[in-house]
Amino acid sequence: MNHASDLKKQLLSIHRKSYPAYKSLKGVYDFGEYTLSIDHVQGDPFASPSHVTIRIPFSVHRFPKDLYKTPETKAAFEDHLLRRFASQIRKFSFQAKGSGKSGLLSVSSCGQEIISRTACEICTSKDSTLIFRFHIGFPANGRTINATELEKILFDFLPSCVERGCLYRTCDKKKLTETFELAEDQTFIRKEIKRLGLAAFVADGSILPRQSGVSDLPMKDGVAFSSPESLRVTLHLPHRGSLSGMGIPRGITLIVGGGYHGKSTLLKALETGVYPHIAGDGREYVITDESAVKLRSEDGRIIKNVDISLFINDLPNGRDTTSFSTLDASGSTSQAAGTVESIEAESRLFLIDEDTSATNFMVRDTFMQQVISREKEPITPFLERARDLYEKAGISTILVAGSSGAFFHIADTVIQMDCYHPVDITEKVKTLCKDYPLSPSSPAPFRMPSAKRIFARPSKKQADRRDGKIRQRSKDVFSIGKEEVDLRYVEQIKDSEQTASLALLLGYAKDHYSDGKKTIPEIADLLYQELKQNGYSGFFRNSYIPGGYAIPRLQEIHACLNRYRGESR
Repeated sequence: MNHASDLKKQLLSIHRKSYPAYKSLKGVYDFGEYTLSIDHVQGDPFASPSHVTIRIPFSVHRFPKDLYKTPETKAAFEDHLLRRFASQIRKFSFQAKGSGKSGLLSVSSCGQEIISRTACEICTSKDSTLIFRFHIGFPANGRTINATELEKILFDFLPSCVERGCLYRTCDKKKLTETFELAEDQTFIRKEIKRLGLAAFVADGSILPRQSGVSDLPMKDGVAFSSPESLRVTLHLPHRGSLSGMGIPRGITLIVGGGYHGKSTLLKALETGVYPHIAGDGREYVITDESAVKLRSEDGRIIKNVDISLFINDLPNGRDTTSFSTLDASGSTSQAAGTVESIEAESRLFLIDEDTSATNFMVRDTFMQQVISREKEPITPFLERARDLYEKAGISTILVAGSSGAFFHIADTVIQMDCYHPVDITEKVKTLCKDYPLSPSSPAPFRMPSAKRIFARPSKKQADRRDGKIRQRSKDVFSIGKEEVDLRYVEQIKDSEQTASLALLLGYAKDHYSDGKKTIPEIADLLYQELKQNGYSGFFRNSYIPGGYAIPRLQEIHACLNRYRGESR
């Protein structure tokens, strides 16, 4: 390992040389309280900035190990420190001058959710080293190195950031303790809802509305949530103490109400409740079964070899729906496939909004059934499968409905949103249902779908192998080679860094698991277990792990693999 003084000498030697000379700086340098690793140097001042890593040993940072002893508290601890570090380096970004991205200091930006990221990591399995991975725009005038400005960044700015943002002695102990206690309380609630047979919990006092459609911050003066007495559950948290709120039982729950009264707002909060949230978000104590999946129609998506026979059978053209494929799915077919894929992804809770669903997939009313007989309709609607999904597969449903009254007949719990206040109208609805009976139906017997999809063995002919370069275009879209993967309707992806991880995992699956034998569920599980046990170390050929990646859920890994056109068969 080189010393920091060696780095200063190298900077002096390359000052005013052409930009490629910066590559000689790659290596690890001892700065006393931490080591600085220059992992990747950008090609020119206008390219993506250089990758840099700081490692701080436990003997220096001194954060008590009890703060990150569980996976949940570890994620919250890393998130807290990353936000602190980000607030420090933002102060110095572009204070060093030059062309293009010269002087840029950047690190992953965190949203309202707490998600494990490569940008900050505490190595609990080894020596509790604290790691920060971030980016620096190496300064230049034109394409001529300005080493004095880089020296300012590395020897003045970064030591200040480490001192003020990364050490226990300088941190706000109260906020750090609050972060730890909130993480433990959220974990406790997640365990309690399982024990109590609940699908979700929404604490009294929660602020569910957001500032706007493009802001995830809580709405100022938003209506505070208050549970109906019949659904109120009181939990005794290890740190906060007693907390009451609405417990949504497992089974089939219907959320109804007039337009703009908060139905979709509640469902959106439940949708993001699979993640823990930071203090002050308003949804810190909105906790949903972590396997919950938001289902919707996706016109035009690819489907390959999915057993959709639970919902669609006896097509006029005689196509086999036990292994159905299409490059351009309809709304109903895409939602049927998404439901089956979510069953394979081990989801225990479906979240559905009638507004984003295919009507003919969800329900057929009495008049339509009389006009079009069952033998002429290949679709078995979700209405007729929801009860079996719960009783035979253990999958609950929370459904927002605004137009069809048929769903009232299958609901175990009915919640009416009235000016953002929930009202339990279950008993009232059950009484009314007696006056409005459903027409009798006789769907085909329930049968769990089979998972037949495998990753095809790659072609041995080099001419048939396409460019495998990964390009991320947005939070919703990335490409591998010439194949684009569209994730815009996978609504529980909360961060572009999760999308970056999905692209990485898909590329790794292509290279390592495409043996022509493994099914997509098997591959998704292998990828997820590797992430949980070893982090990202096994997914990079280089010796370093870059920042810019956040861990997705198992369900999103499934969704990504299922939307890839190139290799599944």
